[in-house]
Amino acid sequence: RQYGGYEYSQQSGFVPPDMMQQQQPYTGQIYQPTQTYTPTSAQSFYGSNFEDEPPLLEELGINFDHIWQKTLTVLHPLKVADGSIMNETDLAGPMVFCLAFGATLLLAGKIQFGYVYGISAIGCLGMFCLLNLMSMTGVSFGCVASVLGYCLLPMILLSTFAIVFSLQGMMGIILTAGIIGWCSFSASKIFISALAMEGQQLLVAYPCALLYGVFALISVF
Repeated sequence: RQYGGYEYSQQSGFVPPDMMQQQQPYTGQIYQPTQTYTPTSAQSFYGSNFEDEPPLLEELGINFDHIWQKTLTVLHPLKVADGSIMNETDLAGPMVFCLAFGATLLLAGKIQFGYVYGISAIGCLGMFCLLNLMSMTGVSFGCVASVLGYCLLPMILLSTFAIVFSLQGMMGIILTAGIIGWCSFSASKIFISALAMEGQQLLVAYPCALLYGVFALISVF
C-alpha cells in the first residue's frame, strides 16, 4: 500500500521509494569477493627462471673445461697460454693438486700437509706482492694462488717418482732440477700472458723457481 508517496510494508513499516529502488535480489555471493587475480601455475612462473639459471658447478666456480685447459697448458710448457682463461680465481684444481701432492708425500712416509699449505700460502702472498709491483694492471690474490697451484702438477710427478726411487743421487738431482724448471717456466709463462708482461718472464720465473725449489726439497729429503 502507498500513503503520500511512501510504500507501506506490514513487516517493516513505511519504506521510502528511493530505498525500494536500491534493493537488489540476494544471489548468495555477498561474502564472496570478485575474482580479479588469475593465479598462474608454479611451473609457468618458475619455468623460464630455471632454464635461464647457470649450472650449479658453474655457480660454484668449477668449470671442468677451464680446468682441463689449464692442466694441458701446464703439462705442455711450449703451448701458448690463454690469458682470458688463466686470469681467473679458480681454486678447485689447485686444491686437488695440493691434496694429491700431500698424498704422494704421505705414501713416501712423509706427513707434510702442514708444510705444503703453509709454504703455499707464504709463496702466494710473496708472488702477489711482487707481481703487483711489476705489472701495470695488477693481479688478484686468487689468480696468483690459482696459477701457482696448477703449476704444482709436475711436482706431483716428482713426489710420485720418489715413492719408488730415491732422489738423493745424481739422477735424482737432475730430475729435480728439471721439474723445478718445468714448474717455474709454466707459471711464469701464464703470468706474463695473463698480465701482459712481455719480456719479463725470467724475472717472474726466478721467484717461482725459489718457491717450487722448497717443494722439491720436501720431496727429496
